[in-house]
Amino acid sequence: MPLDHKSSLPLHVQLKEIIERQVADGVLVGQIPSERQYMEEYDISRSTVREAINLLVREGILEKRHGKGTFVSIKPIHDWLGNLTSTTETIRNMGKKPGARLIEYYQVKVPESIQQRTGFQDAYFIKRVRYADDIAIGVERHYYPLEIGEQLIQYDLNDATLYDLMQNELGIQFTEANQTISCGELLPEDQVHLDVDKGKSVLIAQRMIKDANGNVIELEEAYYRSDMYAFNINLSRKFGG
Repeated sequence: MPLDHKSSLPLHVQLKEIIERQVADGVLVGQIPSERQYMEEYDISRSTVREAINLLVREGILEKRHGKGTFVSIKPIHDWLGNLTSTTETIRNMGKKPGARLIEYYQVKVPESIQQRTGFQDAYFIKRVRYADDIAIGVERHYYPLEIGEQLIQYDLNDATLYDLMQNELGIQFTEANQTISCGELLPEDQVHLDVDKGKSVLIAQRMIKDANGNVIELEEAYYRSDMYAFNINLSRKFGG
C-alpha cells in the first residue's frame, strides 16, 4: 500500500498506521524491515521512517533492542470485562496457547478486608501462575468457600480451567459478577513468578462471583504483567446464560 504524498496526513503518520495494521493482523512479526527498506519501498526520507518508528516504540507496539534492531513487542491479550470468561478462554480467543501452574493451596483465615466483602471467615486459598504461549503473564490468587475449595483440590489444577470445573463438575452456576481493575506493585512473594522489575506497576484485577442465591463462590485477586495484558470495557452479557 503506497503512501499518499498529497494527503494532509503527514507521511510518518501514514507509515505508522500501515505498520500498526500489519502488526495487528499478524503480517509483521519479529524484527521489522530496516530503515533503508522502508525508505525504498515508500520513497520517503530516513527522518520520516524514524518518526513513525519512534511513535510506535513510545506506544509499546515496537521495541528497540540495543545492537539488534527494532522488533514487534509481544501482542497484548485483550480481555472484555463485560464477558464472564476464564483467563484460559481469553488467551485462547487471542490465538495463544493458555497454560497454568499450581503453586499452592491451603485453608486460610481470610484478611478482614476480604471478610467484609465475602462474609468468609475461613476460605480455601488457591494460587496459580498463568501462561500465554509458555510466557508467565500473571499470578492469580483465589479464595473459595471451604466446601468448594475442598472439592476443587480433588482435581489436577495444572492447566485446568477453574470456571469449567465449578460449572461442569461441581454443578455451580454463576449469576452475578463484579470486577474492579487498578494498578499497583506485584506482591513481594510473587516476584519470583513473573518477569517484572521490582517497583514496576502491574494490573490488578479483583473479581467476585456469586451464585443464584447471592452467595459468594469465588473472590479472585489477579496480578498481570501490564505489557502483556490489557482490558477493554464495552461488552456485556447475562451471566449463566
